[in-house]
Amino acid sequence: MKKIILFVALLSVGLGLTACRSTGPKFNARAQTLTNLTSVSLTNQFSPAWLKESDEFFTLGPGDVLDVEIIGEATSRSSPIVGPDGKIYYYLLPGLNVWGLTIPQTRELLQNELAKYVGTPQVAVNLKTPGSKRIWMLGRFNKPGIYAMVAPMTVLEAVALAGGTMRSSSPVVTEELADLHHSFLVRGGKYIPVDFQKLLAEGDMSQNIYLQPDDFIFVPSSSAQEIYILGSVRQPRAIPYRDDISLVSAMAMAYGPAKEAWISQVTIVRGSLSDPKVAVVDFKAIEKGNAPDVILEPHDIVYVPFSPYSILDRYLTSIVNTFVGTVAANEGSRFSAGGPIGVAAPVGTGNGSTGQTPGGGGGTGTGN
Repeated sequence: MKKIILFVALLSVGLGLTACRSTGPKFNARAQTLTNLTSVSLTNQFSPAWLKESDEFFTLGPGDVLDVEIIGEATSRSSPIVGPDGKIYYYLLPGLNVWGLTIPQTRELLQNELAKYVGTPQVAVNLKTPGSKRIWMLGRFNKPGIYAMVAPMTVLEAVALAGGTMRSSSPVVTEELADLHHSFLVRGGKYIPVDFQKLLAEGDMSQNIYLQPDDFIFVPSSSAQEIYILGSVRQPRAIPYRDDISLVSAMAMAYGPAKEAWISQVTIVRGSLSDPKVAVVDFKAIEKGNAPDVILEPHDIVYVPFSPYSILDRYLTSIVNTFVGTVAANEGSRFSAGGPIGVAAPVGTGNGSTGQTPGGGGGTGTGN
């Protein structure tokens, strides 16, 4: 009961600060600048193999459309689509499973099966429309979208395909409208450590890796000033930045920690994802008045764990994977629905160093 009363008081403070914006920001004597930020390396390490072109051929999958024709029979031309079950239907043949086959392998399969009906046919097979392999290029690109991936493609080639990053059209000054420091690439739900500032602004080709199907690249706006509060809070969300925002007010805007939250190890991630700084804050001590509140900055990621962490680099990696996965899911949904680009939707739980909860430490989290 005491905790509920205390949180209501904190919420009132947060809402009160919001209401006072019209009279200017208030100085909070109890809020201080973070002084315990430390550099931590992610366990998602850069692999030199990503810089090498794959020698694997294009293989078919659901959504691909083919052009198939028996040479010499003009009426035999058709455009079968690879169905959700991986099969195509052509001529007199039953469904043929081509999922995972190359174009030459598909041609050989069709010729062998057609030979049962029409002697020794010569079959022409071409890829008409690729649909099974694609990459996502969203955010501040000139032509954001979902692009087919037929051949090996690097990050730079994909950026060119999306029309490059956006710049202002002012005749007086050229301004970069894309925030390269906070851009990222997601693969299989995990952050891939590509430094877009080094690649696109500084020409560092060591960052120009080859993409894989379903890779997701997001470039945020340079004017975005959100703070992200994730993990075990009642409403995970992106919070608009303001000059006087602190950890207490941000927590209040997320409606406070959830019941199972481990608030003695609230983590603040600051800086670019390629070179993050981390601070662990005892929010329980702040609640009790035994420690000062802390001032937040634009782009900070505030993560409230479900249980205590055990290994800091794994814990940070889990937080970053949760963040990029959340942004990718939200942006992908908005783009598919034709809605505005932004990050505000709630998120679920994150994974920890044990694959269950952040850090995988002992205890279930009871507000300690």
